[in-house]
Amino acid sequence: MGVLPDWQIQRDVKIEPFADDTPRPGTISYGLSSYGYDVRVGRKFKVFTNVNCVVVDPKHFDPKSFVDVEGDFCLIPPNSFALAETVETFEIPRDILAICLGKSTYARCGIIVNVTPLEPEWRGRITIEISNTTPLPAKIYAGEGIAQILFVRGDAICRVSYADKKGKYQDQPGLTLPFVVGAAKTFANGQ
Repeated sequence: MGVLPDWQIQRDVKIEPFADDTPRPGTISYGLSSYGYDVRVGRKFKVFTNVNCVVVDPKHFDPKSFVDVEGDFCLIPPNSFALAETVETFEIPRDILAICLGKSTYARCGIIVNVTPLEPEWRGRITIEISNTTPLPAKIYAGEGIAQILFVRGDAICRVSYADKKGKYQDQPGLTLPFVVGAAKTFANGQ
C-alpha cells in the first residue's frame, strides 16, 4: 500500500476538469502536486445560520439551517461553517482510497476543511465542509484551491466497493446536504 505519485494520479484517477501543476501567481494553488491533487472550491456555498432556530440533526436535517450564496467568494461568519462543492468531479478506482486534507494557506488562517474519505468506486463532485474557527469573518475564494486529495492504493482489491453498496452519495452532482436513507423527513419545528 502506498500513496500515488503525480504520474499515477494522472494515469489512474479520472478527474474532470483536470488541472496540471502549472504555477498560478496570486492564486491559492490547485491542480496536480507531487503526491496529491489540490481541488478547487466552486461558486456555490451553503452558509450555516441560526436565524431559523432549527436543530442540527443528521437523521432529519433541515435545509433551513443554511443560507445559499453564489459568487466569486464567500464570507463565513465567525465560529461558523459553510458547505461547498468542488469544481472537479472524481471517479475513484476500485483499488484506491482517497483522503482529503485542508490546505496550509487556509489552515494558517484558522479555516479548517473536512471531507470524509472517498471510497473505492465512489463517483461525483465532492461536498466540502469549511469551518471558520476564528472570531472574525473568513473569506473563501471560489475557483481556487481549498483542499488536497491524497490517493492510497490498497495491497489488494476490496471485496465490496462504494458502488457495490449503492452508497447514498454516489454520483452526487454537487453540493449535497446530509441524509440518512429510510429516515422520515421531519424537522425540529414539526414540519
